[in-house]
Amino acid sequence: MSGISIVGLGNMARALAGRALAGGNAVEIIGRDPAKAEELAAALDGATVGTAGAAPAGDIVVLAVPYAGAAAVVGAYGDALRGKIIVDITNPVAPDLTGLVTPDGSSGAEEIAKAAPADTHVVKAFNTLFSHVLAAGSAEGRPLDVFIAGDDPEAKARVSAFVESLGLRPLDTGRLAMARALENAGLLELGLVAHSVKHTDFSLGVSLLG
Repeated sequence: MSGISIVGLGNMARALAGRALAGGNAVEIIGRDPAKAEELAAALDGATVGTAGAAPAGDIVVLAVPYAGAAAVVGAYGDALRGKIIVDITNPVAPDLTGLVTPDGSSGAEEIAKAAPADTHVVKAFNTLFSHVLAAGSAEGRPLDVFIAGDDPEAKARVSAFVESLGLRPLDTGRLAMARALENAGLLELGLVAHSVKHTDFSLGVSLLG
């Protein structure tokens, strides 16, 4: 199993940490508010608490923070992230849901990678799952699909193994540039919530025919 450090204290952090612990992974919770980090770790029963800005204990570091501050968080950690795998779960969506806030020809994951040390590998994952859906882990009796993208095959393999430990199915979509498509898929989901489905009790997945 894996050593996982989760940077963030929100709903996605809680859902990921809960499934990670259930899958036998070592989980470290890191947040800017130490008291809230301690509270979340205590509620999860089994997680440890790290120090914001210090080197994360886990080899896989999950960025469970809003996109607006994600690159700054990575930059603030600096060399403390050397050799780590960073999992970017953010959706860089404009407040009015009309598009993405990333530069043309780039993605949130690629922008985060620019802020990371050169020997750090960024993998996009989990951004198409709502937190309560992720916490449930399955839909209609089958594991949820987790789409991943990244440039380093070994990093993707390790993230895929982590995803499988959560009881979910990893689906490799290609290089990190494919994060652009995955982030647009996140935007698509929010459009469905706003205009047709009207709730978040759904997930995107792949059904194999035949």
